[in-house]
Parts: sequence; C-alpha cells; structure tokens
Amino acid sequence: MGTLRNTVQRQLILDAVKELDVHATAEQVHGFVVKKHPSISKATVYRNLSQMSQTGEILNIGTFYGCTHYDHRCYKHSHFVCKSCGRVFDVESDFSDIVSRVADHEGFDVSNYQLSFEGLCWECKPQVNA
Repeated sequence: MGTLRNTVQRQLILDAVKELDVHATAEQVHGFVVKKHPSISKATVYRNLSQMSQTGEILNIGTFYGCTHYDHRCYKHSHFVCKSCGRVFDVESDFSDIVSRVADHEGFDVSNYQLSFEGLCWECKPQVNA
C-alpha cells in the first residue's frame, strides 16, 4: 500500500487514539472526533483506523467483547483485558522467551505475535471476590 494522504479527518482520528489513551474502539474514536468535526462519518473513522493499523501508525490489538481496540503505542508489548469492566491495560513484561519456545518446539519461524491476558483488574478483583 502506498503512502496515504494526511487529511484533516485522518489527523483528527490519530490524535483521538492518542488523546483517549484507553486502547480505544472505533466507537470511542468517533465519539471523540465528532465533537471537533461533526460531519465525520463512522465509516470514515473505521476506514482510517483500518488503514492506519495496516501501515503501522497504530496497532490493532484485537477484538475483545465484540469491539476492536487500537493502541497508539506501536512498540512490542502485551495487553491485559479485565473481564469485569472491559478495560484494556498495557503489560510491559518481556515474553520473548515464549516466542523462542514456540519456534524451537514447533519448528515455526515466528515473525510477529500478539499476547493478551484476561482476568480481573486490581479495581474489579475486590468487588468480585467480596
């Protein structure tokens, strides 16, 4: 894919992903951007998020509870999804040993991976275990 034009809408969408800083969904991005640019459509937001994730400007970190989430932090890191509140958190630990084990044990040539964990965050755990 060639270089994409940096339109006003595209820049607003990228800024929204960064400013929201919550591993935003397309719906959250649209809700944020429409306040500054009322005529922007959901289709424009979805299309631009998809294109930006394909070019590596943002990360598509996966679909959790029916919504795809995007991250502006494009370095290698993992995520934790709280199954109670649905928030997505960054996990900064290095799991490269898992990649090595998969490659060594299975004989695969691993070029990329995404790792996510699911459970209860520190805020929800006391409420569920009470």
